[in-house]
Amino acid sequence: MSDDHDDAPIAARVRELEAILEEKGLLDAAELDRALEAFAHKASPANGFRVVARAWVDDDFKAKLLENANEALPAVGLSMGGGLQVQRLHVVENTESVHNVVVCTLCSCYPIALLGPSPTWYKSTAYRSKVVSHPREVLEQFGLELPAGTEIRVWDANAESRYMVLPRRPEGTEHLSEDELAKRVTRNGLIGTAAV
Repeated sequence: MSDDHDDAPIAARVRELEAILEEKGLLDAAELDRALEAFAHKASPANGFRVVARAWVDDDFKAKLLENANEALPAVGLSMGGGLQVQRLHVVENTESVHNVVVCTLCSCYPIALLGPSPTWYKSTAYRSKVVSHPREVLEQFGLELPAGTEIRVWDANAESRYMVLPRRPEGTEHLSEDELAKRVTRNGLIGTAAV
């Protein structure tokens, strides 16, 4: 996927808004910087890996995660808050007959707290437009070939809602611990462009 995404106009508008809010005394720039730095320091795909591994070994956690992910996350010491705005997280499960993939067609909304910074291809216009119309073809470009009968569901993230894929647990991993399972998960698996 090529990266032809340009954040410059959005970044300029954000800086203008920050300046107005600072001028009116509604925003403390140092406090905002501290909050963003703390959030970025904790944001990592390892968080998503832990969530998936827990779901693979704990059926009760998995059920709660699929029903209301925001309420399930504290069980593994996580949240979608980040100190600024709480987004609703939807976790969608891959099954033998359904494969899920996540996109944000309007921009690049993404659960940073659980997946770390988004990959450049996720923000590209090529990915954002093509995965909606030709998901099987896009997945094949990532090296993921699904059986012809597999239904592919594309989930479009937005400012209020984020999505994360719960990949299928690999066969033959019943003997692995939760920590060992977490090491099997990949960021692309959480987006749906890889099996795990």
